[in-house]
This record gives sequence, C-alpha cells and structure tokens, in this order.
Amino acid sequence: MARDRSSTARRAGVLAAALSALTLTGALTAAHAPLTARQELRRTQPKGHDVSSHQRSVDWYAARADGARFAYIKATEATGYRNPYFTGQYNGARRAGLIRGAYHFALPNRSPGAAQAAYFVRHGGDWRADGVTLPPALDIEYNPYDKHHKCYGLSRTRMVRWIRSFSDEVRRETGRRPVIYTTANWWRACTGDSRAFAADHALWIASHGSAGPGRLPGGWRYWTFWQHGTRGDLPGDQDLFGGSGTRLRAFARGR
Repeated sequence: MARDRSSTARRAGVLAAALSALTLTGALTAAHAPLTARQELRRTQPKGHDVSSHQRSVDWYAARADGARFAYIKATEATGYRNPYFTGQYNGARRAGLIRGAYHFALPNRSPGAAQAAYFVRHGGDWRADGVTLPPALDIEYNPYDKHHKCYGLSRTRMVRWIRSFSDEVRRETGRRPVIYTTANWWRACTGDSRAFAADHALWIASHGSAGPGRLPGGWRYWTFWQHGTRGDLPGDQDLFGGSGTRLRAFARGR
C-alpha cells in the first residue's frame, strides 16, 4: 500500500461465467480462471489506484483520462497521524469523477482497534450511501517500522480481536463493515488464516507481479479489489475492482 513518511511507496463464455460469480459485494475472482479469461477480465474491470501523502498533488483529471474509475486515499495511521494532503486528494478525486474512499493504516501495537477506527472516521473515514463513496478500508500488513515484529507483537488471537474491534467500531459509526486490505502471507502469519471476516468483509488483496492474485486467505472465495502493482499508468499503487462499473457503483451505495 502507498504509505507515508519514511515508509516505501509500496475472454466470452468463460468471462460471462466468471462475471456471474458475485459475492455479497458483487465482486469476483479470476485467480483460478484460464489465463485468457484473466487477461480479458483485466481489460474490462474498472481500474483504480491508491495514494497517500507520498503522491501529494495528484492530477486526478489525467488519472481519469488514463482510465481510473476509483481511488482509495490514505487518511490516517494509528491515532496520531493524518495525511496532510487528504482533503485535497479526496475532493480532487471526486471532482474528476472518480468514486473514492479513504483507508486507515493500522498499527495494532499502538492503540486499540476501536480507538483507531474512531480516529479514522473522524478524519476522513466516514461513509455515505451516495454512490460515489467507497466504504472505509483497513490497511493491515507487515509492520513497516519494526522488521522484527511483523505482527506488531500480537498473538494471532489478539490480532483477530484487534481487527474485530476496529471493524465493529467502523460499522457502529458508519453503517458499513470496512474493506480489509492485506496480503495472503501476512494474514496467514499474523491471524492464523482466520476465517472470521470472510462472510461480511470485502477483501482487497495485495499481490504483485502475477497474472492473478493467487490463493486467497482466510476463507475468502472472491476478491473485491486487487492491488496488482506499485507502478503503472496511474499515480500510486495500481488496483482493479472485481466486477463491472455498474457493480462498483452499487458496491459504493452499499448494495
């Protein structure tokens, strides 16, 4: 995920069948489809990107012209950091016609999940069923500040409880469960491949340099967003939505 400060900026029958495989969010997975189908899906799925303060001033109109249809923008980290460019980035994306949402970078060793969720919602992570606002997203991955504590010093049980606390607070304040951004490796290592969230949380899977996102973690059968690279046509990290443009708008509305 694009992070801030000292962190590094981080075909027809087959296609039709794949497009009908919708989850509670209406998303699909092409992870196990034939290569030609995966290539066709990537041509037809809405493109997007995620940015943070690392990108600063984004030319959103140019991004739209280059194919962007949605964006996630970093709002907060833990309970003491706010992206100083968030408002301009968030409003700029909307003015250019993108469906946009906010994400929070989790630091589970710093404060409780509910506290970080409340801080996030207060500083950009809110949601409205207006069709142009994506649900809040939780970015949870390897600790970028301490390579010796990749799971932030939490046991798998405590990590699952932390994520649940964050999710419950986001739902209480916004009416939506957060999208969960993670990698398969981190999820397995740090939650024990918990299946506690697959039924009611959309998955934003990070898997770079491959034709598909690969095996999904934690009981998820489908992905909603796939971050497939850190460089490309769009500013920041490169993403796809796992359905049609119509489905993307419906997902934003909470349907």
